[in-house]
Amino acid sequence: MGINETRNIFVSVADRLFGRFGFEKTSMDEIAKIARKAKGSLYYHFSSKEDLFREVVQKEINEIMVKLASVVNNSELSAEGKLKKYLLLRLDGMLDATNYHETLNLVEIDHFEFMDDIRLDFAAWERL
Repeated sequence: MGINETRNIFVSVADRLFGRFGFEKTSMDEIAKIARKAKGSLYYHFSSKEDLFREVVQKEINEIMVKLASVVNNSELSAEGKLKKYLLLRLDGMLDATNYHETLNLVEIDHFEFMDDIRLDFAAWERL
């Protein structure tokens, strides 16, 4: 199994656990256990739970961006059709981004400074 494959397994498991139990109630021990990997391997890829959470949220946003780009690049849709489909997909995508919403609901959001970067990057991408 390759390094990237192991990393992707950790991100996938963390995505499910963070989405189900939230950031605070999910531990690195649980993630490693469910991934059936050594905890040291998890820390090889991610220096902290926050670092892993950042990766999970970024993955959610990247998936939304891919879907939105496919709408924009669809030559079969009219401008009005593109706009309508884009807005609906964006709303649905953000609603499905459970880990992104986790950061909006946390009282102690100070340690999630990376969220500002993710939001700003997404806003800049949409302006293109």
